[in-house]
Amino acid sequence: MKKLDLRALPAPEPLMQALAAADALQPGQALEVLTPLLPAPLLEALEARGLHWRSEPCADHGTWVAILRPAA
Repeated sequence: MKKLDLRALPAPEPLMQALAAADALQPGQALEVLTPLLPAPLLEALEARGLHWRSEPCADHGTWVAILRPAA
């Protein structure tokens, strides 16, 4: 599973890079993203694209988001 740590990037880069990586997922593939804040706009965009996601706060700051493109 690919991992992206986007916590050090200024806005809107975490959103843009996470969406680009999510859009590149093939059916059944998943991605882990670390963002500096709870990424509400990202989560809304993922839902609009039909992608599944789960998020949890990171112990060392930020938010962990798992993104899955469902199998066809």
